Amino acid sequence: MEHTLHQERRDFLRKVSLSAGGMLLGFTLFEDLSAQTGKGHVIDGVHHDFNSYLSIAADGSITIASPNPELGQNIKTSFAMIVAEELDADWSRVTVVQAPLDTSKFDRQLTGGSGAVPHSWKRLRTAGATARQMLIAAAATTWNVPASACTAENGYVIHKASGKKSGYGDLVAIAAKLDVPTDVPLKNHKDFKLIGKPIRNVENKNIVVGKPMFGLDFYRDGMVYAVVQRPPAFGSKINTVNDKAARAVQGVVDVVRFGNNVAVIANSTWSAMKGRKALEITYSADKALESSSDHADIFSKLMDSANARMHRKDGDVNAAFKSASKVIKREYECPFVPHNPIEPMNFFADVHADKVELIGPTQTPGSARRAVSDLLKIPEKNITVDITRLGGGFGRRLKFDYVVEAAEISSIIKKPVKVIWTREDDMGGGSYRPAVRYRFEAALDANNNLTGYKLRGVGMNAGAPTRENNFPSGSIDNLLIESLDHNSPITTGAWRAPITNFLAYAEQAFLDEVAEAMGKDPVQMRLDLLQKARTNPAGPVRYDIDRMESGHQCLFFSCILCRPDL
Repeated sequence: MEHTLHQERRDFLRKVSLSAGGMLLGFTLFEDLSAQTGKGHVIDGVHHDFNSYLSIAADGSITIASPNPELGQNIKTSFAMIVAEELDADWSRVTVVQAPLDTSKFDRQLTGGSGAVPHSWKRLRTAGATARQMLIAAAATTWNVPASACTAENGYVIHKASGKKSGYGDLVAIAAKLDVPTDVPLKNHKDFKLIGKPIRNVENKNIVVGKPMFGLDFYRDGMVYAVVQRPPAFGSKINTVNDKAARAVQGVVDVVRFGNNVAVIANSTWSAMKGRKALEITYSADKALESSSDHADIFSKLMDSANARMHRKDGDVNAAFKSASKVIKREYECPFVPHNPIEPMNFFADVHADKVELIGPTQTPGSARRAVSDLLKIPEKNITVDITRLGGGFGRRLKFDYVVEAAEISSIIKKPVKVIWTREDDMGGGSYRPAVRYRFEAALDANNNLTGYKLRGVGMNAGAPTRENNFPSGSIDNLLIESLDHNSPITTGAWRAPITNFLAYAEQAFLDEVAEAMGKDPVQMRLDLLQKARTNPAGPVRYDIDRMESGHQCLFFSCILCRPDL
């Protein structure tokens, strides 16, 4: 039996629309509702004119269409909670469906940077509050009472003076005919009933019972599977390909070369993997190759290089270290780290002459569609992207190389295809967190006061591996922060705040060692430095001193909690 999101896409609006008498209230997650005018709508079929959807059925059930990819950060639950909170909905009657990519209706339809809820917070609340106010107005009209005398609670509108009470489902037909209000009051935080409470993930049951919902679960009748042989080393290229043995493997239907890769096409994943093992490919160096044994030498040379880029200099650092009674020097290193989420990379593509269908797990569906459009020269408007649940990401699925692979292979073989990476593929051919090394130095005077601070960071494809405005910048009179970067052929990418999180650890671990050398409590030392930054700063202070002081138990003083600019 075919399991396909293609049908889910066709039926998407049907899922969030209703039988006659239901109400579909359109709301945009990314624009103010005050910009919208017109009426609500009674739905007898499919409606296409909204940006995002809050629907209420005649039986009182509520459906929210969530646009952002879900990879375990619980965005589908959070978005629904925010709307349901302001709607005063019965949470047990709320369901959530995944919206396909639609840049005409949604902005920032991606998962990355921890920005979905902050970006949509007020808009989602306003959407729920708008629906609530329309339902209250419908009840007031029905009962011939002032709307101000009615309240909403748990899926009902109540007129306490008369004891009248109607469920949302009984009111939607009337509410749908009312003008959509442009200015609605939002709840006071103290009145929240859902937000801040332990609410179960809306997909818990589906996950536990094993309902097909991830990209690896997707199946389409007539599709084939592809496993790709990529170069075994970054910077190498194909010389020759002998695919005779691969084609002889039972189940293999084709072998195609595209770019610097070879794809084995088969009627099962197992056959494709067996066929790939039978390939005979020779390679040569296309650019300078690197091995892990080279990295220690690269780091050491760069660490002592005279060509560092200076990011910040406060005071006279050389004088502080020259006159120091004690200098503390430490180095911290983080290697290349593979992403390897639980679900390996995979994607489905069905390419035709003038249209493309893409289905699978991606954090950036819009960017993936754009890349496929550029590759195949097919307009983006003719490319659909349906988003499955993601089995983890860590930033790996911000990239879309595996999506482009699927589209390119489908365009060559003229068949719908699902590209699947193995765990070995993820480990050896993926995108890695940049490797970095940090050297910290602290100067102490005869009284064990901290008089100087130096940080040099060396990275591989890290850009600027240091951050000049992290704590303790601004709290030490003599400070120097600089960096160097090495251009490595190894592919790198975002891995849960690359640079920032390991740098935060290294900075704070070093300050612990400095505190020990000073004979001070490490927390008190930090509080003293923050007080210095507050009362007599040495240069600009870009972190939130109040927040850092109030939460000084936190190890990572430079993390997103105290660095809203991250």
